[in-house]
Amino acid sequence: MDNLGIAVESLDDAIAFFAELGLTLEGRATIEGEWAGRVTGLGDQRVEIAMMATPDGHSRLELSQFLRPPVVADHRNAPVNALGYLRAMFAVSDLDDTLARLRKHGAQLVGEVVRYEDAYRLCYIRGPEGLLIGLAEPLGGHR
Repeated sequence: MDNLGIAVESLDDAIAFFAELGLTLEGRATIEGEWAGRVTGLGDQRVEIAMMATPDGHSRLELSQFLRPPVVADHRNAPVNALGYLRAMFAVSDLDDTLARLRKHGAQLVGEVVRYEDAYRLCYIRGPEGLLIGLAEPLGGHR
């Protein structure tokens, strides 16, 4: 996978949140023009994007703030069993510390932190703008 794209209202807030998860901002740009609209099917579009790299360097997260055309749907508060985009899961080394840091950026625990056998501690949170994010702390050498 090259990247996962997420549309947001506030690019700055989303960048700060995902930086707290350990992602690194690679760059920011405004994308517009006839070619861009042909790719997305949106026609005349203008979108500001930020590309963030995962700590291991294997994947990237593309955050997009659409300036034109206006946003037409909002799936951010859909429950876990909704069709379509579900969540992005991030591996973390210390789940409790990560939760504490992300709460300063408005993150809220969806259910509770649970242990899956001797493999992981897991939880879902609502991140910036209600995005559903999964966190997994590997236990006992799992990964």
